[in-house]
Amino acid sequence: MIRVLLVDDQELVRAGLRGILRARFGFEVVAELSDGAGVLDAVRQTQPDVVLMDVRMPGVDGVTATRQLGASEGAPPVLVLTTFEDEDVLAGALRAGAAGFLLKGVPVEDLQRAVRTVAGGGAWLDPAVTARVLAAYRDGPVPPQPDEALAVLTPREREVLALIASGRSNTEIAEELYLGEGTVKTHVGHVFTKLQLRDRAAAVVFAFDHGLVRPRGGPGSGPR
Repeated sequence: MIRVLLVDDQELVRAGLRGILRARFGFEVVAELSDGAGVLDAVRQTQPDVVLMDVRMPGVDGVTATRQLGASEGAPPVLVLTTFEDEDVLAGALRAGAAGFLLKGVPVEDLQRAVRTVAGGGAWLDPAVTARVLAAYRDGPVPPQPDEALAVLTPREREVLALIASGRSNTEIAEELYLGEGTVKTHVGHVFTKLQLRDRAAAVVFAFDHGLVRPRGGPGSGPR
């Protein structure tokens, strides 16, 4: 059962999400908030596996709440959910440490899959706006990576990076490459250290920038 914390200022939206993230589908909504002010306390109290976060809310917005959460040790991953195709806001959420973003109105199956993927340690970027958001992300205060940076990775580490960017969790990477999960975690750590990447979302951006994966059209077809 995947434990989810919902953060959205619209009660009807939260009600809809509760209906989608039900126990019969393998989810449990452990708490709900109408803005980001109480996210840290709610996380400590309920120990969710993932936070599903709106970005535009009165009081503390989703980007600020994501940044505050990311600064706390052992924080769960954040999946940003929004109706706004505002690439600057979504890029800001990625820079704040979000594991990805999803536009409201996507099919139910895509929302469920995105939550499962992020809860499992993966990243999810909605393909409908991925290219624009990545462009805005690159324009922000992110250290540029030289084109030759991939040369520092071993062939296996490149494989792992490409699979991270394709949305695979560590468990899925281990299954695909026939490796132990501990070995995969070691490879992931080496990739992050060698490329000076902060998190999996940054790894996804890096992989796109260096041609390991490319945005694809259609709902749910992008990196997860």
